[in-house]
Amino acid sequence: MILEIVTPEATLLHSEVDLVSVPGINGEFQMLNNHAPIVSLLVKGIVKFKGEKINIKEEVQDLFSIVKGEYSVAIKSGTIEMKNNKIIILAD
Repeated sequence: MILEIVTPEATLLHSEVDLVSVPGINGEFQMLNNHAPIVSLLVKGIVKFKGEKINIKEEVQDLFSIVKGEYSVAIKSGTIEMKNNKIIILAD
């Protein structure tokens, strides 16, 4: 599935991923390939994702951390939409 993380300043990520975990308003939740469509608000926390060929632009690499093959990026708030194996996160 495709994960796109967009902020008011730039698109931070557009890459193929296997798993995404986000800080929803009712707690953290995960999405895998073929997840049901969903729209949700996000709260301050960490967006985590895994994949074989993650492509992070060089100019924003310092925003991401990698621990044991899991990538993460901090957000202040945002929204998420998952539909047709594409996840779009609009983050602050």
